[in-house]
Amino acid sequence: MLGADTDVPALHRLLGGRSVAAVTIAQALHWMRHEELFRASRTLVRAGGGVAVVTNGTPLWLQDADWSRSLRGFLERWRGAELTYACGTDEQSQRRYQQALAGPGYEVACAAVDYVADLDLDRLVGGVYSAMAADQLPAPGQRAAFADQLGQALGGRDHFSEQVHVAIVAGRIL
Repeated sequence: MLGADTDVPALHRLLGGRSVAAVTIAQALHWMRHEELFRASRTLVRAGGGVAVVTNGTPLWLQDADWSRSLRGFLERWRGAELTYACGTDEQSQRRYQQALAGPGYEVACAAVDYVADLDLDRLVGGVYSAMAADQLPAPGQRAAFADQLGQALGGRDHFSEQVHVAIVAGRIL
């Protein structure tokens, strides 16, 4: 099933008190009230099951690369604001997630995987869009122009190497 953090209580009622083996939460956790979500999930997940939080690396505009700094500059000019938020991928957020899982009694474990992803301009633009709230996206009729302007800001390059650090914070119910 696919849902938002606010859907967990309704899901519990929909399942008629039955439990699930796992709740998986991805990068969008930074948009949610994670403490409430972890508490609500505790009553939904069966013994031996758990919650997995998977965050997929530093945002594209915060990478340690020239193309990323150019991307950040473009986005900051476009949005009119400095971009420093790491979307829950930073160490401080990861620690908050661990503590929030431990609070309602999950046994917490962490793991990570690192790799390099090859991005073309379309995937880079898609990655930028996926990190934005719906009300921050360019209007549908302006998206092609936005992508063209972004490509120009990146010096016409069409391939980029992204350093990806996938962090997994898992909470298990004993």
